[in-house]
Amino acid sequence: MENKILATVGGFAITDADVTEFLRGMGKNGQAYDNPEGRKAVLSELVSQKLLLLDAQKNLLEAEPAFKAQLKKAKEGLLASYALEKALSAVRVTDKEVEDYYNENKEKFVSPATVNASHILVDTAETAKEILAKIESGALSFEDAAKEYSSCPSKENGGSLGDFSRGQMVPEFDSAVFAMEIGEITKEPVQTQFGFHLIRLNSKNEGETVQLEKIKDKLSQQLLMQKQQRAYESKINQLKILFPVDMAL
Repeated sequence: MENKILATVGGFAITDADVTEFLRGMGKNGQAYDNPEGRKAVLSELVSQKLLLLDAQKNLLEAEPAFKAQLKKAKEGLLASYALEKALSAVRVTDKEVEDYYNENKEKFVSPATVNASHILVDTAETAKEILAKIESGALSFEDAAKEYSSCPSKENGGSLGDFSRGQMVPEFDSAVFAMEIGEITKEPVQTQFGFHLIRLNSKNEGETVQLEKIKDKLSQQLLMQKQQRAYESKINQLKILFPVDMAL
């Protein structure tokens, strides 16, 4: 594909590839600029940088001691980073290492148990009991009762709270709902800081072990980072033997 020239500054060309490279250097933030307006803004920034470079070259700023000091620090930082990159380049994680870790630590990969529940929230226990009587007699469905009486925004969905796991609700609600049977409605209103709840358990999903295939890539990356950290620490310890370190603090 032709690398289109987007601008020239003092005889130097700025191309479409230059803009793309700049965006890549921005990481995830670059995605927000990968559109016509964003690329135009990046091009403007590249033009500004090129103008400043030309000005610096014209005024021989490269020869100034302050710049040379900055350049030395930058070079040292880049060289240290490059050395680290080379030291870690051989670190790999095999499929077998991932599989072995998974099999030895399956307890870490269990998805939490969840429930699906609906509720009706009112101010008093007496009101809750009156509503419950209407539901049990068949005068009102749970959903209609929620829409008519509940003070929770979930009333618009018939009281449905959707799926949630332990700890996502206040303790009193949590304890009650996870002790219920599917289809059951609490016989006594459950009191919390928000008021009194009638709760119906719609469904329950027991926790299950997440299959390796679903987390293999994430687990591989996690193990790689751990191996890289160990390799880094080992390299530093070796270098401390080669180059003695004397620290004042």
